[in-house]
Amino acid sequence: MSRPFVLPTPARVDAVSDLTGKGVTIAFLDSGFFPHPDLLQPRNRILAHVDVSTDTVEEVPDQSPDPTDWHGTQTTVVSVGSGFSSEGMYPGIAKEAEVVLVKVGNNGVIDEPAIARALKWVLANHDRYGIRIVSVSLGGESDKPYQQSEVNQLAKEVVSKGLVVIVAAGNSGCSDDPRTVPPANSPAVITVGGYVNYFEAGDVDVEMYCSNFGQTADGVLKPEVIAPAAWIPAPILPQTPSFAKAQALWELAGLEKEALAKRAEELAKDAELPKTLLKRPPSIIRDFISGALIKAKIVGPNHQHVDGTSFAAPIVTSVVAQMLEAAPHLTPPAIKAVLISSADRVPSVSLLQQGYGVVNAKRAVELARSGRFDHDIRSFLPPRMEGSELVFFFHDENARTVSLMGDFNDWKPLINEFRRDGHGVWRAKIPKLKPGKHRYKFLIDGHRWIDDPSNGLKEPDGHEGFNSILNVVPDCDPDTGLCVVG
Repeated sequence: MSRPFVLPTPARVDAVSDLTGKGVTIAFLDSGFFPHPDLLQPRNRILAHVDVSTDTVEEVPDQSPDPTDWHGTQTTVVSVGSGFSSEGMYPGIAKEAEVVLVKVGNNGVIDEPAIARALKWVLANHDRYGIRIVSVSLGGESDKPYQQSEVNQLAKEVVSKGLVVIVAAGNSGCSDDPRTVPPANSPAVITVGGYVNYFEAGDVDVEMYCSNFGQTADGVLKPEVIAPAAWIPAPILPQTPSFAKAQALWELAGLEKEALAKRAEELAKDAELPKTLLKRPPSIIRDFISGALIKAKIVGPNHQHVDGTSFAAPIVTSVVAQMLEAAPHLTPPAIKAVLISSADRVPSVSLLQQGYGVVNAKRAVELARSGRFDHDIRSFLPPRMEGSELVFFFHDENARTVSLMGDFNDWKPLINEFRRDGHGVWRAKIPKLKPGKHRYKFLIDGHRWIDDPSNGLKEPDGHEGFNSILNVVPDCDPDTGLCVVG
């Protein structure tokens, strides 16, 4: 009897094999967690496990798994699991990263005050544990402006401390309201949507998952990138009926028909086999078991395949861990710039749904360790004031010319050209614009139009693309120099 199979995640995204997230600490925010063998073997990588689901923050003691622990257990192991429980078949990309587990759910319920407490805990403890990345596979209640969301303001503060925050876009993209919610709608975070590519690795011609997308209440386009959100191998929560069922069905699927009938009777309870089935011929029993494996999404004695952007985000998290292992000095804006600039757009999918496209794991890591993004953090930020001038930055080593085109120069090339430094960073200056809304793009080599990757504020340009938006205010932020509202 053939058994179901899915590609290991590193193979699915064609990740580099010589980096494992070693020396990088990731905080996972999720409903709940169980200290899975893939996090404990061959060594314990869990630095802390705390519960912030109530007003009293507590360390989580070793205990039997709660039914609500399955989600966080799966997201962490997908990202950083060692592969121990699958005998090396299904490791995470960052299989040697250190882990901090932050439980946010209370009996399966997650609310924004709990998410806010989790982010506050990270702010208070990131130095203690050396946290570099925060992976969030949960969300708040509704899309709301940044100034009205404590969660989004805290997310921005976390990023300002040098931590990369990666958030699942959510799975309501096929609903009447597909917009992201806090903290996925925060301008500061990297929001990850999902795609489906079944069993082919490295295929850019993919189908979109029903992940949230679109302009937020602040006008920021989300998600920035997309990653696999289906057919992802993940562990089944140990010590549960589902775990016992998977093991029983997997064993039965490997038996020859002579031994199948007897063993099926012995494992009938765990495998949830109908009593009437046991009296049928072995061929009928085999067909039932094959169907049961498919229905339960079982791909191993301890594993099933899962779907959702809850898993797309941790996959990107593990790629970022590789990037930081290769280049520990990279800042959150540089990380975002690398992911965006190395992603592959999907030709058949609207830009509104995919952002900058499919995360290219190998190319992102190669760019990270190339040194090409070793720049001042300001060169990755949206347009900002320097003295009396508004400064724009753009990264492209291969471009020959870059022009700034907007409603402020009648969309004419050669009026405001960028100048390039020795590292592929292009820079343009114009006098401060009058207060109000302004639209602009970059023109590359005289024929390729793109929106500003550093500026999340965008709107459709009427030609299946986007204009970048500058909402210029009379007085720029004195700390950052930014003149962009949002």
